[in-house]
Amino acid sequence: MKLNIPTFLTLFRLVLIPFFIIAFYLPFDWSPFAATAIFFVASVTDWFDGYLARKWKQTTRFGAFLDPVADKVIVAAALVLVVEYYHAFWISIPAIIMIAREIIISALREWMAEIGSRTTVAVSWVGKVKTTAQMFALGGLLWRYNQLMEIAAIILLYIAAILTIWSMMQYLKAAKEPLLHGDE
Repeated sequence: MKLNIPTFLTLFRLVLIPFFIIAFYLPFDWSPFAATAIFFVASVTDWFDGYLARKWKQTTRFGAFLDPVADKVIVAAALVLVVEYYHAFWISIPAIIMIAREIIISALREWMAEIGSRTTVAVSWVGKVKTTAQMFALGGLLWRYNQLMEIAAIILLYIAAILTIWSMMQYLKAAKEPLLHGDE
């Protein structure tokens, strides 16, 4: 395995996860900001590692495997922390939708790869917009600077949840034929 800068950034994102969680639980006034800052550094490295891997032609199988793992783990961790903090169904419902979608699409991609149709379930623009809304929503819900930020973050969380369902339906529609008629 050859380590390059994009892969290093992905590994760095994984290393940030325990620091993100620790910062969230620290008993200081600045803890929400610190956790949010770590989360945003991780979010920026997510965009940056993919960009650099494509631009510098440094895509690797290891990087292609590790990048979505790092993304899903930090987002799931943030969702769990936010759900725990707010302890409210209106936060839990979109969080469960987002986590469920990731599990469903990961399983779908794995299955499609097994039957040689991995490109059928490629990332769409809706997924990219969903991810952006999700990151800003989680940032606002982690930081909780003021009530306006929290309201905007909750609105973004619901936008992300709607886009989550929409993008999942796109993936399922793209895979409909092999899913429903592949055994015939």
